[in-house]
Amino acid sequence: MESGKLLKAIIESAIDGIITIDNRGRVESLNPAALKLFGYKLEEVIGRNISVLMPEPDKSSHDGYLHRYQSTGEKRIIGKGREVRGLRKDGSTFPFRLAVSEVQYDDRVIYTGFIHDLSKEKEAEQRLKEYAAELEELVNERTKSLKKMLHALSEAKEEVSLSLLKEKELNQMKSRFVSMASHEFRTPLSSIQLSSVLIEKYAEPFDNPHIKKHVSKIKNAVGNLTTILNDFLSLERLEAGKVEPAFTPFDIVKLSEEVTEEMQMIAKEDQNIIYQHTGIESMVNLDQNLLRNCMINLISNATKYSGEHTFIEFNTEVTDTQCIVTIRDNGIGIPESDQKNLFQAFFRAHNTGNIPGTGLGLNIVQRYAGLMGGELHFESKINEGAIFTLSFKR
Repeated sequence: MESGKLLKAIIESAIDGIITIDNRGRVESLNPAALKLFGYKLEEVIGRNISVLMPEPDKSSHDGYLHRYQSTGEKRIIGKGREVRGLRKDGSTFPFRLAVSEVQYDDRVIYTGFIHDLSKEKEAEQRLKEYAAELEELVNERTKSLKKMLHALSEAKEEVSLSLLKEKELNQMKSRFVSMASHEFRTPLSSIQLSSVLIEKYAEPFDNPHIKKHVSKIKNAVGNLTTILNDFLSLERLEAGKVEPAFTPFDIVKLSEEVTEEMQMIAKEDQNIIYQHTGIESMVNLDQNLLRNCMINLISNATKYSGEHTFIEFNTEVTDTQCIVTIRDNGIGIPESDQKNLFQAFFRAHNTGNIPGTGLGLNIVQRYAGLMGGELHFESKINEGAIFTLSFKR
């Protein structure tokens, strides 16, 4: 008796709907959750064929389905079940997951259906798909706009190289562009990046590869655009004489470990950045922000121009007379014919192909090093990687 009361209490308080029918498909019972889902009162459906709760074509074919179930012994898996649609009293339909169980009860067979409403899950999934599509379209529009501006800037550079007057015009154009890009693109890019992260988080329960693919494309596009903006802003500040080093003592090992951790997060698959410090002394007196920018730029190049499953060696050394920073990769290398122009603004080696970049990074690193009284050197052979070395006097 007590177990019967307990079972009845469990069924009536269940969140999912539970329906039982006899071997002719007539409804025998519905729990409160099922009545709420379909919008009926108990007396309105008791004794009626279960097909009243089904939209077409399931409604017309249900008796045949029940006959096949009984004659062939076909079984439905309890648990995950299958997705079907239900018909409410008001004529609307909704998706739910159905699991069917055959039960022997009082010398007869009844069928119990367990119903889990999927309406909210389907609505959330659709909203995520629409949001991802909107974000991708927005990024594409911003990307096209920025590419047009960059293309216009490149064309202007070639024209103004013919005279000092046109050189001045180019600088003015670059200043306007950088100012516009910084204000007009940084805020929406940050919003897009944050939204893509949230979409990725909220979409995890659905395990939808299409959402993951498009969110990844959005994040990569935003990352590329942010790098372009940072390079142009740094160049503009350098050319305008707005960059003045602030020398302060700091621990180069701590800085390098932070940079390594940060860059490892955005490295390619199975790329490993190996950091090592040589020497007992670790305190240096340089501009920490400028040196950090130099490290990030050089390591970013190393990961960009190296393949997956590779190592990037990042070393620092502090002696009595020098502070040395070395980044070594085994990537595509720099052709000998291009090496003499490597530190020129906007120059890129001819073997970079479709690898994204502005051609400004090394120019910026060299100028930052010079502001701190240091030098930038490199060694490279085609398809054998490159070694970049920053050296500063103590």
